[in-house]
Amino acid sequence: MLSTFVHVWLKPLAVNIAGWLLLAVGVLALVLPGPGLLCIVAGLAVLSTRYRWAERLMHPVKARAYHLAAEGVKTRSRIVMSSLGAACLFALGLIWGLRPPAPGWWTWPEDWWLLGGWGTAITIMGSAGFAVGLIIYSHRRFGLPAKARRTAEVRLRHRRGGLPKPDRGES
Repeated sequence: MLSTFVHVWLKPLAVNIAGWLLLAVGVLALVLPGPGLLCIVAGLAVLSTRYRWAERLMHPVKARAYHLAAEGVKTRSRIVMSSLGAACLFALGLIWGLRPPAPGWWTWPEDWWLLGGWGTAITIMGSAGFAVGLIIYSHRRFGLPAKARRTAEVRLRHRRGGLPKPDRGES
């Protein structure tokens, strides 16, 4: 009986609360610092387990996200630049939390300099952590297969002048 109560009442209630809460936080984070679009997508993902409309909205978002994730880890330079972007975002959050004094060019009241304090700083640093997690996930899921990686390495060495031109089977 308790099992039925959990599955019939509590699980759908928890899914609804979590999904709508993520959507609300995502909408707020669109205008406040934080991962707004990611929270909206997470809310839709949770709600898609219960509602057909949310599942329909998730299909194009999921397809585009997988495409962009694969593109983001296509080359080593993209991975490095994405990682540097996440590191800069984390540093910005840390500076935001430490709240240095307002610079001389700041014309508004000093209270308006870096509003939000540590609350805002933590959301910025959380976004950086989320970005690193996505980079790792994308690299593990969409990284180059071994044969493609070897071919890319051979072509790179060729460009640097270290090897003869790779054979492409052209006669």
